[in-house]
Amino acid sequence: MSREKFIESITRSYSPSGASIYLGAGIFQAEIVAEAKVNLPLRMMNRHGLVTGATGSGKTRTLQLLAEQLSAAGVPVFMPDMKGDISGMAKEGVANDKIQERAKALGIPYQPSGFPVELYSLSGKLGAQMRATVTEFGPVLLSKVLELNEVQSGVLMVVFKYADDKDLPIVDLNDLKKVLTYLSEGEGAKEIKDSYGKISPATSGTILRKMVALEQQGVSQLFGEKSFDIDDLFEKVDGRGVISLLNVSDVQSQPAIFSTFMLSLLAEIYQS
Repeated sequence: MSREKFIESITRSYSPSGASIYLGAGIFQAEIVAEAKVNLPLRMMNRHGLVTGATGSGKTRTLQLLAEQLSAAGVPVFMPDMKGDISGMAKEGVANDKIQERAKALGIPYQPSGFPVELYSLSGKLGAQMRATVTEFGPVLLSKVLELNEVQSGVLMVVFKYADDKDLPIVDLNDLKKVLTYLSEGEGAKEIKDSYGKISPATSGTILRKMVALEQQGVSQLFGEKSFDIDDLFEKVDGRGVISLLNVSDVQSQPAIFSTFMLSLLAEIYQS
């Protein structure tokens, strides 16, 4: 294939109509071809994508570029920051020979610029803490996290229904344990027997043990007030979308924390 044919092919494939973001240029025979611009349509950015590559090949930088381009286009971005190395986009960089050479090869001017960034954390140590109440999390997601069977999940739904009917807030796991214990023995068991059904002490005990096991992984810190407002992820500053970075570098050894919160966050975004 000739250079001209290569440019024509890339241009035809990556020049969408309407608003788009610029990713870079094609490479022909180990040389960057500035005319072969690679653009992605904004309307397709809600699709699934996969960035792959060996260590040091630029995966993190590619994600950072996507976030910056979307922000510049006025699109708010949410990104988990696994290693805590993406937050640098909040401050404008400093030009050097390598960057200037890259910009020249791409045929674009280089102008250092910071982007509007909000820092979040699950622990509250590396940014504003993200958390939710147990009531907001709901029985379905909590059953999945606790790996409950059908009977145990049914019991958990009864507990949530009872709390909802009685206007009892379940803020954290301690609240949930108290309500579950109350409904499975003594006066509480008698109170719900006719309207909600009986909760066996054995089932209640199993659920309580699973909650304790989850607490040992640090998940209890995700639940509490004030809960995170999902609308905070859709902010703009001076026409640019705010990039919300969730730094999880301090909880990497506790995967249950990250997976539990992401389930909750995705469910809330979908419902909203």
